[in-house]
Amino acid sequence: MPMKNWILPSLLATSALFATATATASATATDTALQAAIAGAHRTPANVARDPARHPYETLRFFGITPTQTVVELTPGGGWYTEILAPYLRERGQLIVAGEDPGSTVAYKQRGVARMKAKLEAQPAVYDKVQVAVFDADAEKLQYAKPGSVDLVVTFRNAHNWVQLGDAKTVAVFKSAFDVLKPGGVFGVVDHRRPVAQPQDAKAESGYLHQAYVIKQAERAGFKLAATSEVNANPRDKADHPNGVWALPPSYANKDVDKARFEAIGESDRMTLKFVKP
Repeated sequence: MPMKNWILPSLLATSALFATATATASATATDTALQAAIAGAHRTPANVARDPARHPYETLRFFGITPTQTVVELTPGGGWYTEILAPYLRERGQLIVAGEDPGSTVAYKQRGVARMKAKLEAQPAVYDKVQVAVFDADAEKLQYAKPGSVDLVVTFRNAHNWVQLGDAKTVAVFKSAFDVLKPGGVFGVVDHRRPVAQPQDAKAESGYLHQAYVIKQAERAGFKLAATSEVNANPRDKADHPNGVWALPPSYANKDVDKARFEAIGESDRMTLKFVKP
């Protein structure tokens, strides 16, 4: 009997250690499918050139992406991350790109719809299973997925645009992500980071945001901050440029004025935040 009492706790302890080791190994194991999607020949060469600055593999792994998840990409823009997410999720997962409203009469939104439509239709072998949904924060069209149906919502360099709409609409966007996620689901945010010592302009017209502000808005929507990463940090960027973040590559809003200096700085310093729905 004494031996049995000793064996059971030992077995339980061994099982716990094995489970911990397995979880750690799973978290650090190389995701070859994600690497293949990033290395795919379908990607636009100009987009591939931005990989060293945007760290797509490390960023998506930080958010905990897996190929079986249902993932929403909010405001995909020209589809920089769509090029990676679509093939990665095509066979076993689901990608929902939530972007501009086709029914909008606003010119830039119409251009966004046309651009994404052309991208998806140009390579059906890559994009044929992508679902397209409407996301328009300004018009408060935020029902882009069924409540509690999504594993991961990601958005890249978009939060500063929502801030221009005011606090209420910004929180509404975060709340929309909260609502579509399953319990334990993740909201991954990357955006241009404003130094703490610089005051935050109310409408983020420079494109830069205080990291603490973004965290506060997400928490107001119900999220818990799970982790932060410096994978997209750039200490060379002081966020004090004429024309804001768009002075830097790849936009070069100031054209040839100080272009060499901005090129040497590189892309913006960026926060990378992982929020979880409790």
